[in-house]
Amino acid sequence: MGVNEWLAAWAVRRAHVLVVEVPGWWTSRVAVERAVTARGWRTALSPADADVLVVCGVPGPRLAAAVDRVWDQLPGPRARTAVTGTDATGALDEVAARLQDDRRQRADARDRPDRTARPDDEPDDEMAPAGIPLAGGADDRDGLEMDVLQVPLGPVLPHWPAGLVLHCALHGDVVAGARTEVLDAGPLPRPPRAGTAASRTVAARCDGAARLLALAGWDAAADDARHARDLLLDDAAGAGAALGAVRARVRRSRVLRRQLSGLGPLDEGALRTHGLPPAAGGDVRDRLLVMLDPARGTAVPPDPGAVLAALPVLVRGLELGAARLVVAGLAPDTAAAVHRERAHA
Repeated sequence: MGVNEWLAAWAVRRAHVLVVEVPGWWTSRVAVERAVTARGWRTALSPADADVLVVCGVPGPRLAAAVDRVWDQLPGPRARTAVTGTDATGALDEVAARLQDDRRQRADARDRPDRTARPDDEPDDEMAPAGIPLAGGADDRDGLEMDVLQVPLGPVLPHWPAGLVLHCALHGDVVAGARTEVLDAGPLPRPPRAGTAASRTVAARCDGAARLLALAGWDAAADDARHARDLLLDDAAGAGAALGAVRARVRRSRVLRRQLSGLGPLDEGALRTHGLPPAAGGDVRDRLLVMLDPARGTAVPPDPGAVLAALPVLVRGLELGAARLVVAGLAPDTAAAVHRERAHA
């Protein structure tokens, strides 16, 4: 084995995978996450950190264009694939072989477009760290004069709802205004066969809790929530106990209480104003506990349009990090939003 082949094999053993979820395809994303973990690979948090891009589902034209822009940012060697089922093993085998194909990687490096020159009217947000550019106008809270910067959050961010774009007007790093949009999806998947409908519903809530915990920086609890999610999807013994253990751990955490309490509050009046159910009440911590409560996990979900309409109000005045926690706490069902839009088209 030559030096190039040895280096390629070494890199493949430590590959980082950037996962893009299309609305409605969360079970495919879960399958990719499980296969990545089983292989000893890691999930990437940004294009610059990724060797592999995996698209879960079939994107529509606008979302596909956003995915292509992300693909342009992956450094080489790189590989790309799509997963539209609940078994990602074969797809990861294929991209592992591509990463080690020196001829293919040389051709990719030679043929990839030059993105160093950008049109004057093309926003540079795709090149910012983690997809979030820095602001610079209007008076900021520290007394400096900052410009109002228009920043789209999403659709490709770690621990972010599939296809969601939150168009923010920023004063510094504070959200002065926002509006939501869900980018188009292609054909939506058939309902998965794994588990019962009730267990899949609770698993989906548990998955949302795992993403919120990861966004809050508590990786160990996020891993435990993913484990409970996987047991639920497999309809395996011990799922209820695993979920209860995560919920108890979250309830005991004083650090998480300080971090999430008071964020995105919704009292009874606000719930009526936004047309949201009682389970959405309280703050982000309260909603996290609801996600981890199997008794409430099968409750009728909130109207997706109501959630998307409430988000701009709840994130106004927050720093970007806190705004992202509020979004994760409400976990808008973007697939349901796509269904609703098509039904009214």
